[in-house]
Amino acid sequence: MTTIGLFFVGAVLFVNGAWFLGAISAREAGVFNLLVGAMQVVLPTLAVVAADGDLHGIFGAGASYLFGFTYLYVGVNNLMGNDGRGLGWYSIFVAAMAIVFGSFSFAADPVFGVLWFVWAFMWLMFFLILACGVTALTPFTGWLILLGSQLTCTLPALMIWRGNWPTSGTAAMWAAVIAVALLVVSAAAAKALPKLPMPEPAPA
Repeated sequence: MTTIGLFFVGAVLFVNGAWFLGAISAREAGVFNLLVGAMQVVLPTLAVVAADGDLHGIFGAGASYLFGFTYLYVGVNNLMGNDGRGLGWYSIFVAAMAIVFGSFSFAADPVFGVLWFVWAFMWLMFFLILACGVTALTPFTGWLILLGSQLTCTLPALMIWRGNWPTSGTAAMWAAVIAVALLVVSAAAAKALPKLPMPEPAPA
């Protein structure tokens, strides 16, 4: 995934967290999902063309497609009023592939491997909510992606841009500790604040 793609994944997950928590409408979230989803399909396609048959470059672009198709799917569902069950089943495929990408990442970049496992857990939540109907997980998942978007996408993108991205085993252990803390804080927030207030529309 490109760094700019990672940055905007953080943005769209943040918006989707607000939607899960009731702060914005499904249609409004859908528009932004289409924008980011389109970017996450166009950029990796350009990368595949530039790879000129190099399998390593093509494999790296595949990660972006996993996310890009998710956001396109969300955008279409939200704007058309679909129930999302198909997206839920697609999400379990993404979760499984995230584990694969994470496992491959550990040798060269164990911190990114941890991030992949966090994303796998997020997409597992989407599967449980949308495909299995476990809607009680919606507040927890909303907080998980609202907060996790910044910790797993936006902040890493900024660190990579600044040339400060760590790749040591010690850094990976700290990343795992932060990931566990994210789950705990998200669960506590879901219990204390299961929904966020949706602002009143501006007067005409």
